[in-house]
Amino acid sequence: MILASITASAEASGAGGIASMVISLVIMVAFLYFFMLRPQQKEQKKKEAMLSALEVGDTVLTTSGFYGTIIDISDDTVIIEFGNNKNCRIPMQRAAISVVEKPEDASKAVESKKGKDASKAVESKKSK
Repeated sequence: MILASITASAEASGAGGIASMVISLVIMVAFLYFFMLRPQQKEQKKKEAMLSALEVGDTVLTTSGFYGTIIDISDDTVIIEFGNNKNCRIPMQRAAISVVEKPEDASKAVESKKGKDASKAVESKKSK
């Protein structure tokens, strides 16, 4: 019953039904591109830029959750040193790196944290 009424209205509208169907299809494709494909491509470009900027001495977080320091870089592999033990060096693929922290960024973060801690200590002394 419902199917019959839909086909009857489609036949009655003729070319108008096809045009509206094409317009709705174009809108769905545009939605798919702008909300799914485009952000994924941006994220992929950002990750490629991050991996191409790798340098020896950078601190990295791997996809498995380990923090380490890069000690050697080749074409598609890096050798990462984990922890304070200088004998724990593991070769990994570049793709296994999820976050890179440059040494200068780390020192700035430590300095800003020290500044915040010092300001909190001064505020707590003033309140007493």
